[in-house]
Amino acid sequence: METQAFQKVYTKITNLTKATVTIKASDVGYDEMALVDGRMAQVVKIMRDEIVLQVFGGTEGIPTNAEVVFLGRPPQLKVGDQLAGRFFNAFGEPIDGGPEVEGRVVETGGPSVNPVRRKQPSQLIATGIAGIDLNNTLVTGQKIPFFADPDQPYNQVMANVALRAEADKIILGGMGLSNDDYLYFKNVFDNAGALDRIVSFVNTTEDPPVERLLIPDMALTAAEYFAAEKQQKVLVLLTDMTLYADALSIVSNRMDQIPSKDSMPGSLYSDLAKIYEKAVQFPHGGSITIIAVTTLNSGDITHAIPDNTGYITEGQLFLRMDSDIGKVIVDPFRSLSRLKQLVIGKQTREDHPQVMNAAIRLYADAANAKTKQENGFDLTDYDVRTLQFAKEYSNEILAVDINIGTEKMLDITWGLFHKNFSREEVAVRQEFMDKYWK
Repeated sequence: METQAFQKVYTKITNLTKATVTIKASDVGYDEMALVDGRMAQVVKIMRDEIVLQVFGGTEGIPTNAEVVFLGRPPQLKVGDQLAGRFFNAFGEPIDGGPEVEGRVVETGGPSVNPVRRKQPSQLIATGIAGIDLNNTLVTGQKIPFFADPDQPYNQVMANVALRAEADKIILGGMGLSNDDYLYFKNVFDNAGALDRIVSFVNTTEDPPVERLLIPDMALTAAEYFAAEKQQKVLVLLTDMTLYADALSIVSNRMDQIPSKDSMPGSLYSDLAKIYEKAVQFPHGGSITIIAVTTLNSGDITHAIPDNTGYITEGQLFLRMDSDIGKVIVDPFRSLSRLKQLVIGKQTREDHPQVMNAAIRLYADAANAKTKQENGFDLTDYDVRTLQFAKEYSNEILAVDINIGTEKMLDITWGLFHKNFSREEVAVRQEFMDKYWK
């Protein structure tokens, strides 16, 4: 990166922490990029003429007389059709051995779309995962997180969503991915022949953690190009937002900010909202849908990260291991899509809402029967049948490895009703009973 004549150069660092440097400077903007001793850095705090920069690679070995060069701009990305099929780092530089991308340079991290330019989300986005499409149907322009324990295969689920989702472009933002995970995504996309519709921005565990903070903005800038300018249906997959929030806390703690709940920065809510609010349905047909993984600490959803996330997003998808079938399922009780009523029964088959509700009710009866069983009470014949139904429903519908269309999901569920219950027990509207009860 060349330094140009007009760039401001300073050589007197007044304070150094592990992640930040402080200098006295003027005419500098928030989020402006700089080079500190040749390392990329970004302005994170301005107090009159005191400027604090976060240094992405850490400050080890930087002398107090190091050269600080302000670049006069926030982070940038070259956008264009050549982004498709490529892997980039947090600075938008290719990491797949391919050539530089030709395109128009745009600044990342701009504001979200003005509400008057938005349209009510109304298009179904099918993922092929029955636990999502049947019970927690997603809508274009929605923002929703996966809540999962760290030992669950959430990156495999993400990769599956990428391959199956009915979207024009998939943008992957990987934060703190292990090298294995990075190669896994690369191989899965490659082998499926789907690379041409996927753009990936990746920060691995070998990269500085603070660089993760750039990944969502890079991913969303690429998404905005394809959605706003190309009128495409774009799905953004972000994993893992907990590692993103950890990087935020590294920087704020080093700047001696007083941490709030769970040692997170006080700005956590707005930091997360800035990302999720980029989800949008444009009137002209382009859309950005955001699915993000938030890993939990042993199932704790009261932690500041999932807690704040829940206020911003339109529901959540909860992954858990079902010990009865030995598979990870999308938990029907703890998952919720707040926008599903906009499309179920309208863009899916007419019986969808009724079948979904009946299945959840019978699944809840099975949970009660299980509690009775565990406490040593006798089970009725109905209890035994609900337990059998719950096992089959988990195995054939809720498990994350199920890949079928919505019609097939509904047909399978009808089959499970028919096998285990009478028409009265299922209690679905008569017209649907007459049509689908086989």
